[in-house]
Amino acid sequence: MVLGDNSVTHKVASGSKVQVRRAALASAVGTTIEWYDFFLYNTAAALVFPHLFFPASSAYAGAMQSFATYAVGFAARPVGAAIFGHWGDRIGRKATLIVTLLLMGISSGVVGMLPGTSAIGVAAPLILVLLRLVQGIAIGGEWSGSVLLAMEWGDQRKRGLLGSFAQIGVPVGLVLGTGGMTLLSATLSPEAFDSWGWRIPFLLSLVLVGVGLVIRLKILETPMFAKLVENRQTARTPVLDAIRHHWREILLSAGVRFSEQMPFYLFTSYVLIYVVSRHEFSKTFVLNAVLVGAACELALIPLFSTLSDTFGRKRVYLCGAVLTGVIAFPYFTILAHGSHALVFVAVVVSFVPHALQYGPQAALIGESFPTHLRYGGAGLGYQLASVFAGGPAPLLATWLLHTTGTPYAISGYIILSAVVSVLCVIFLKDRSKADIDDASIYQRT
Repeated sequence: MVLGDNSVTHKVASGSKVQVRRAALASAVGTTIEWYDFFLYNTAAALVFPHLFFPASSAYAGAMQSFATYAVGFAARPVGAAIFGHWGDRIGRKATLIVTLLLMGISSGVVGMLPGTSAIGVAAPLILVLLRLVQGIAIGGEWSGSVLLAMEWGDQRKRGLLGSFAQIGVPVGLVLGTGGMTLLSATLSPEAFDSWGWRIPFLLSLVLVGVGLVIRLKILETPMFAKLVENRQTARTPVLDAIRHHWREILLSAGVRFSEQMPFYLFTSYVLIYVVSRHEFSKTFVLNAVLVGAACELALIPLFSTLSDTFGRKRVYLCGAVLTGVIAFPYFTILAHGSHALVFVAVVVSFVPHALQYGPQAALIGESFPTHLRYGGAGLGYQLASVFAGGPAPLLATWLLHTTGTPYAISGYIILSAVVSVLCVIFLKDRSKADIDDASIYQRT
């Protein structure tokens, strides 16, 4: 069924413009807070945690250990997607998202208060890993709920744009998290920053959680899910049903993320270690470049999402996946041999192919599952990529460079991710113009 002026979902969405705006705001603010917390950890994992929690290790071993704790959070994401996907499709999007927000904010606040290994010994890195697990579970349950909150409330002809409100939380969170670290690293002495300065942004998470809760408590359940509840059509075991009936869409959704997620964590986290160690550029210089790139995405994500509403998700997404492979070798050539200006430009430009994919991605994945299984199915597909793409990326990049001695091994790794995504995008059905409230469009033919 194709969307038109008589679409039921369009009529529902247009009936409450206030709730649509609230849902979009709650989606953006909630994911901003979640990703602010997550990116704080990413930056600290590159700049602070190696010597704070693994002081007895060499520089290489410390980086590997720090990025290993970083990867733990990604491994926990599918677990969070399964847990909260079940409840999101059983009791609703709103209640589930309140819990994920609390989990993320409180665990990040505790990270900011955690003593180092020199104070409490081996308990410090163990607690750090545990907190990272909690963060991963919270993020795993957050994404699909935030996307559906906006997608299922608004004008169904603009699902790409509406879904991107949740995606905007990534660059905003990156700007806030990285910006906070940049400001502190620039204004404090290295000793003060490494001792206590890095803790301040983590503790601010507790304040941001309060703001996010106020916003999320004011929204209503989405019309699509409310209709399921009214008609008693919710699934008893939604996650299991999604795996049983839509395993193909789950795997393809994970695959389309390879060229978006894996390079992104190299471009925003691993680059901090590589550029500083290669050129002895300051931490602040690299953080500023990442900050500018993230700021550019604030405009690019809604732009490319809007284009996907017009030209289709797959066309826009394929452009981003191909471009990611194209820039892989030039990117590391510039990082290895370029001047300050060229390195800065390369870091900023690397955000463009990410925005081309990340903008339409929410709708592309969300549209692949029927309403009664959408929270769990979309969440599993989205977060499954974290185990194989995003989580291991900095760890494998560190190992590849150490083993081969050339950054071009990492370029080959990026190209491989692009190939995987292109193939998966081709096989994933494009429902950009379909009425996703019509369960019949998901039936196998």
